[in-house]
Amino acid sequence: MMKQKPTIIYENTVTGIFVCRINRFTAEVLIDGEPEIVHVKNTGRLQELLLPKAKVTLQKTLNANRKTAYDLISVYKPRLKWVNIDSLAPNMLMKQQLMSLNYDLVKPEYTYGESRIDFYMESNGERFLTEVKGCTLADDLHPGTGLFPDAPTERGVKHLQELTKAAKEGYHCSIAFVIQMNGIHCVLPNEGAQPEFKEALVKAAKAGVQIVCYSCHVEADSIKITGVVGDTSRFANM
Repeated sequence: MMKQKPTIIYENTVTGIFVCRINRFTAEVLIDGEPEIVHVKNTGRLQELLLPKAKVTLQKTLNANRKTAYDLISVYKPRLKWVNIDSLAPNMLMKQQLMSLNYDLVKPEYTYGESRIDFYMESNGERFLTEVKGCTLADDLHPGTGLFPDAPTERGVKHLQELTKAAKEGYHCSIAFVIQMNGIHCVLPNEGAQPEFKEALVKAAKAGVQIVCYSCHVEADSIKITGVVGDTSRFANM
């Protein structure tokens, strides 16, 4: 019997119309025509997604003490349809994925060096590290291609440097790009946003760090990993 693919289904959702972003954490939307301040579950720039009049999906919180009653979880972009912008979703999906692979141990938030790597695993005495990145930026000039990061991320560069070091010490290391969009078949480093990330990614690949891209099917209120896509072996030959 085929195992259930990693899936997140959001409950208590409503649709709205995006008005403007107030800051990294909040935005104004219209729900049934009424303005509402909502929490944005992603601190990235999202400039190509969070456009005035864009259709959005929101999840109503069950926490009555919160300042905002809704979380903004997805945005509709005509070419891509729904795009999931929940920054917690990639790790939640990857945890499901790793738990299905029969590791002896799966431990989130593992301290290695001066960083916290998303997952540490063990299997038959071998040690594994996986860092997870969510991809929400599509390359409009090259359909089917995603780009990461959408803004400079010193933390992301540091994670790659730590994985490179760990790979040389005998860990089996990987960076997993979870593509939070439909119809994207590979992820490339966004050199325009941060050339240092590309440099670190190439060095990591040459050190043996696996680069894995997970495609997803995204609806207004759900996201599901559908498979591994893209040939990332080329990074080691750059």
